[in-house]
Formats: sequence, structure tokens, C-alpha cells
Amino acid sequence: MLTLRNINAGYGDFQALFDVSLDVNAGEAVAVIGPNGAGKSTLMRVISGMIPATAGQIEMEGTSVLTAPKHDIVGMGLAHVPENRRLFPRMTVEDNLRMGCFMPQFRARFEERKEFVYELFPRMMERRNQMAGTLSGGEQQMCAIGRALMSDPKLLLMDEPSAGLAPVIVQQVFSLIERIRSEGLTVLIVEQNVKQVLRVVDRAYVLESGSLRLEGTSAELLQSPEIQKAFMGM
Repeated sequence: MLTLRNINAGYGDFQALFDVSLDVNAGEAVAVIGPNGAGKSTLMRVISGMIPATAGQIEMEGTSVLTAPKHDIVGMGLAHVPENRRLFPRMTVEDNLRMGCFMPQFRARFEERKEFVYELFPRMMERRNQMAGTLSGGEQQMCAIGRALMSDPKLLLMDEPSAGLAPVIVQQVFSLIERIRSEGLTVLIVEQNVKQVLRVVDRAYVLESGSLRLEGTSAELLQSPEIQKAFMGM
């Protein structure tokens, strides 16, 4: 489904990614894990077209993402849940969901997609007329995921979904990810909470200082002494 080959990217003279290659197959949940500053969020921004790659190729179902106009990337089936949620705090939950259908080809399906999100996350139905800025952290993340799902994506990109949340809310967020997976959605997630994310994905890549250092199934990485020492304090 999604293929990255030898991606380099950065900000001005600073290079953040070095020859990154990875694959996400249809129906999979794949994580990119690593310490703060490893380049995980930069990777997400490159995939979603927010910043350019300086070298390499990205293809979604055989079509180049890097050469596509930015407004066509969502139409290709990619949806990005940004770090820190980035909701419109003075708009209602339902109006935030509506923003996920801003492109003309999605507007006609607003009611259908809204009902899908409300069935997946009944709390959003209860809060539909509430200002997004007054929601709890877990509810805000639910709303941000719901907004991304409004375009009926083939691949959901999730950037640090547990960032800045209390431990009890983090558990709720990973439960949301399991709920999304139960719908058969393909997910690529970058996350610092290694132990939690490896419990909900099929495979993972380890990114350090902008380069991929390790990859494997979630079971393999959970048992890896290197991962246990670096990320789990074991």
C-alpha cells in the first residue's frame, strides 16, 4: 500500500532523515518508534506532504506522493492525525468533524461518515454540540481521529497520539487504536510510548537520529534486549 524508499528530508540546512525505507501493507498496523528528536514527526510530515523530501520516493498504491499536488494527497487515501491533536477549540465537535470533509469529493458523504464516526466513538455523539476546546484530552484525541476518518482514508497516519496525556488517558487512546483496527483500517503510527504501541501493532521500525536501526514484528521487538534496555528501562 505505502512504500518509502531512501527518503531524506530536513529543515533548511538541518537533515532530519537519512535514507529511510519502509513498507505498510493493506490491513496492517505499523509503528515507528524511537526517542524524542529521532525524526518520527518529520517522517509523518513528509508522507502527508507537509514538508518536502530532498531525496527518495514515496508511493501510495503505486502512485507517487511526492509529485502529487498537496490537495490530492488526501484524495489518494491518506489522512493525518497530527501531534497534539490540532483541533479548532472554539468549534463544536461536529463542526470539527465537518472540517474532515472539506474537500468537494467528500462533502456529499458527510452524514454517512459522521454516523460511522459516532458509531465508532459514541462519546462524540454525546459531545457533538460541545466546543472541542472544553473536551478532556482523551476526548480531544477521539475527535481528532474522528476528523481524520471523515475522508474515509485507506491509511491513517497517527503522530504521537499519547503525547501530553495523563497515564489513565493514554490507556484510553490505545483502546481507541484497537477499536480502529477492529474496523480493518490500515494504520501507521509514530509513538514514544514503546511498550504500549507494540501491543497494538503488527510490526515496527526503530528510528534513531534520523535513520532506521531495527525492524521486526511487535512480538520480536518486545522480547528484544536492545529495545527493553533502550525504551522500557529493563
